[in-house]
Amino acid sequence: MKWFFAFAYLLSLSPSALADLAQPQIGALSGAPTKEWTFLLYLNGNNNLDSFGKMNLNQMEVVGSNESVNLVTQWASIANGDVRRMLIQKDNDTATVTSPVVQNMGSVDMGSDKSLEDFIRWGITQYPAKHYFVAVWDHGSGWHARINDVLAGTAHPTDISWDDNTGHSITTKQLGAVMGRVSQWLGRKIDIYGSDACLMGMAEVAGEMKDSVAYFVGSQEVEPGAGWPYTDFLAPLAANPTMTAHDLSALLAKTYAASYDGGSNGTQGVTMASYDMAKYNAVRDAAQKLGTQIAKMPTAALAKVFAAANASQSFEYNDYVDFGDFLKHLSALDIREIDAKVIDQAKTALKDFVITSNNTGIYNASTGASIWIPKDKASLATYLATYETLVWDSETKWSRALSAFVN
Repeated sequence: MKWFFAFAYLLSLSPSALADLAQPQIGALSGAPTKEWTFLLYLNGNNNLDSFGKMNLNQMEVVGSNESVNLVTQWASIANGDVRRMLIQKDNDTATVTSPVVQNMGSVDMGSDKSLEDFIRWGITQYPAKHYFVAVWDHGSGWHARINDVLAGTAHPTDISWDDNTGHSITTKQLGAVMGRVSQWLGRKIDIYGSDACLMGMAEVAGEMKDSVAYFVGSQEVEPGAGWPYTDFLAPLAANPTMTAHDLSALLAKTYAASYDGGSNGTQGVTMASYDMAKYNAVRDAAQKLGTQIAKMPTAALAKVFAAANASQSFEYNDYVDFGDFLKHLSALDIREIDAKVIDQAKTALKDFVITSNNTGIYNASTGASIWIPKDKASLATYLATYETLVWDSETKWSRALSAFVN
């Protein structure tokens, strides 16, 4: 009879009361205190980056969780042969990961969006905090992988968290959908999302989580294997746990670049930026206006736009182009068919969106956020159908401009 009374009780509840029941019971099962920050690292070492994962966890253990900050990970390792959930604790052993395993998951597909979502929900429930920073660690390729690499078997078809055991990865749209569902479940935006992965610092990637994430951190270029300098940015957080999400996102971008500019990771050309997602819509609107003008241009003017794109800063994937540098080259060409005010509006919106862009080596022209500009019609045709499904393109119609000027 218990089921009957339970069912009758549910029927008696108002819609708002039912909605309350759907909210996460954060900390209710664990009895854990609410801290200032919980950092949730989804570390997928089921691939050739495995050794770097162990290194990064040892960097986290230099800091460790404390009374104000939870450092939590779901760690997949080919060497270990399993997936472990751990609360990172401080130790003095920089060669061995000693933090306690809270839950051994056995075999898990780390290339699954469901696995990522399960981890985030579990971490938030078990380790409640005022602020949440979600990071995905692994290979990344922006919103697409190079088709030749896919055909050659040297890259996965899409986007981030490649699991060599299963052959699966998480697409940009799936990544955004996970953040959206978690945000809705949590009842507010995730404070920071970051990709410790290559090539994810793109307007197209940010667009998928524009309504679910407050701040975004990503690299326009390939990241070295060592990735983020975890000690360098987590130690200041542990010392100042009331740090805002704005400041923490900027701190990560700055310490990352500094670590490769003669710092803890040596010397190497890198990029890293943090974005204020509340300013995303202004960038989107400016891109929409610019794209609309470009799509209506005569052939001669379109050739100048294409020349500006080809002269702009690009990255390992040469169809990922720095948006700010592209705008700079458009301005320099003084194309009369483009209203100069539209370009200026785009420059202003991008400057407001990018909190900090930190670059070393050959990336002085980088301004923080990439957009897709393929170098030829064949590449455009290869990716166009998928591109048109992205939030960025559905709202800006940037693909119409691309179809006009890419040749």
